Amino acid sequence: MSTPARSRWLQHGVAALAALALLWLVFNLWMAGQALVAVGVLAFGSVALVVYGTATSVAWKYLFPGVAGMLLFVVFPLVYTVQIGFTNYSSAHLLTEERSRQYLLDQSLVDEAKARPYTLHAEGSAHRLRLAPGEAGGEPLLSPPLDLGAPPATPVVMAPEAGTAPTNTLGPALDLKAVIAQREGLQRLALQLPGGERVQYAGLREFGPIEPLWTARPDGALVQAGSGRVFVPNRETGYFESAGAGGEVERISPGFTVGIGFANYSRMLLDADFRGPFVSIFIWTVMFSGLTVLLSTALGMSLAVLLEWEGLKHRTLYRTLLFLPYAVPGFISILVWKGLFNQNFGEINAILDALFGVRPAWFAEPLLAKMMILIVNTWLGYPYIMILCAGLIKAIPSDLYEASALAGASPWTNFWKITAPLIARPLTPLLISAFAFNFNNFVLISLLTDGRPDFLNTKLPAGTTDILVSYTYRIAFTDSGQNFGLAAAISTLIFILVAVMALMQLRFTNSPEGRR
Repeated sequence: MSTPARSRWLQHGVAALAALALLWLVFNLWMAGQALVAVGVLAFGSVALVVYGTATSVAWKYLFPGVAGMLLFVVFPLVYTVQIGFTNYSSAHLLTEERSRQYLLDQSLVDEAKARPYTLHAEGSAHRLRLAPGEAGGEPLLSPPLDLGAPPATPVVMAPEAGTAPTNTLGPALDLKAVIAQREGLQRLALQLPGGERVQYAGLREFGPIEPLWTARPDGALVQAGSGRVFVPNRETGYFESAGAGGEVERISPGFTVGIGFANYSRMLLDADFRGPFVSIFIWTVMFSGLTVLLSTALGMSLAVLLEWEGLKHRTLYRTLLFLPYAVPGFISILVWKGLFNQNFGEINAILDALFGVRPAWFAEPLLAKMMILIVNTWLGYPYIMILCAGLIKAIPSDLYEASALAGASPWTNFWKITAPLIARPLTPLLISAFAFNFNNFVLISLLTDGRPDFLNTKLPAGTTDILVSYTYRIAFTDSGQNFGLAAAISTLIFILVAVMALMQLRFTNSPEGRR
């Protein structure tokens, strides 16, 4: 067989093995109940086999990993987040309806009055189980030899101890550690007493009759043992509910996840208790991002212009020192500033107290906390703007400044008539990017104030210095309700806003005016 033919057969063999492995994986995922994952893996694997198994898709052999990564790590999380925003997914509604129903059906109650203590005895490689008399009396019972590694599927018939084996033929009772080692086998045992009653494992010390707390009806409703009340699944609220005699509705937990349409989005506008903090946080987010860009640009551009002054000595040293805030990791700078602003021990309050006799409560007063955040973020952001402006100023022809000098123009006139207009257009897309970055600047808020001081009398945790992304985090992970659906809806809103800003930046960058 020629070498090309051998190579083709080898390729076909590898492709066949990959296809079989893919089918095996898809089958196991399907049998495990992960239908959507199985379909996704099948589609992804099939496309990969076509791309790398044919010679007509050379370009896609290089493009496929990038496209697949984008779909898996960008598109899928985005679509999944948007989908969660239309549900009531939260700590009270984590399960599906079937899993919630099964969880309730698995609940049971041990009849303590009929429970009987037990001891476990080794007999060779097997074990014997001895039931002692319980509170209701009865005679000691003994099981036949049992293999607890593979317990019988049928109930084990217990016999009176006196009629099966003398007590002194039993080995010593196993200690608690040995009983725990056999717990899995004991949990799968069902024992049938002489009277026909069945008992099951009820703990490390006893067996007893176990009664289910709930029974299922064919229509999916649950019936409560004892009271006989019927709880029907309400697919609007995500709970099993029962109406009482007075019209009140009783719900049982856990609930289950259901679609609620635009309820999370309408809550942002229509729920007065939620709308107030949300609108305040939204306004502060826009102000925080805008003021940060404005202050950082003003400071960074001023320093860049100053450092371009040829008469300034030691410009390189100043430029290096002013660049340091950008070189130090941001979280370290934030924590250092947090210590500097400490009300009791911070150096800033120590200086203010010595000069003016005041010690501002930076972390307790909302206005002061916002001022502190802007100061720290301006410190973190101005080096970036300074470097950009310095590069853009270098690109301005020196002839313009020479002509301006001959006309007797002042430095102030040079800045407003030459420097600012020529660097404004190329700088604008970068400022839009900075605005979008600060719109989601979670690290600064989390490390510096954690969103505090908080609003008072709110249903959900909300801080006066929270921005939308930190507010979303608190709703999803720090609130006791963990309302993931509402957090996903806010995340979708954030994505739309940032996407609009990104489109603005791209359009401005691609426009003739933006390229000049």
